[in-house]
Amino acid sequence: MTLDPALFTPAATWIAAILYAACLLLALRLAPWRGLLQARLTHVFFGATVVLLLLWQMETQVQPGLSYHLLGLTAATLIFGWSFAVIAASLALFGVYLNAGNPWEGFALNALVSGVLPITLTQVLLILIRWYLPKQFFVYVLVNGFLTAGLVGVAMGYMAAWLLVGSGAYTMSELSQTVLPLFPLLFLPEAMLNGWIMVILVAFRPHWVYSFSDVEYINGK
Repeated sequence: MTLDPALFTPAATWIAAILYAACLLLALRLAPWRGLLQARLTHVFFGATVVLLLLWQMETQVQPGLSYHLLGLTAATLIFGWSFAVIAASLALFGVYLNAGNPWEGFALNALVSGVLPITLTQVLLILIRWYLPKQFFVYVLVNGFLTAGLVGVAMGYMAAWLLVGSGAYTMSELSQTVLPLFPLLFLPEAMLNGWIMVILVAFRPHWVYSFSDVEYINGK
């Protein structure tokens, strides 16, 4: 989702900037840089960042002030973890803004809505799924890959709508007649995109995926 900063007050964009800066600094501090270098996965990280950049360029306006694009961040979070996913999303959005010439006052707001929030939700769901469900290959692929991605995509749609209502740009009744009925349709494309990425990676490049372990999910199952 991409929100138009013109629909929000300067105070709201400043609050978003402070929250985003705190999350980005935390991600930079917690990111296991040495592990990434030792595993020689820097090319995977930067390649995923470019893929996100290209994916986010393909957006369509669903409401004045609100545009939609596939996120792809559930896969990024499962592959790299919360910290590197936040950094990759930030770099990708930076590239989108440079290319599209979007107003920079909306960067932090959209980095939160289209980056930090879906990544954090994916990470929380990953922890809960590991805790409550058996560690099996099909559980990982179907629940973490497909189901989580679809739920995150729908949740971010409703979050964007809630922010627009909170800003006073629209009323809930207005959005209920236009975009809200469409948000459940976001489930399938987001689920298919992220789910198939994870199927391919855990099948052919499982060592690229930080959240997957052959020992835990396959051996002895």
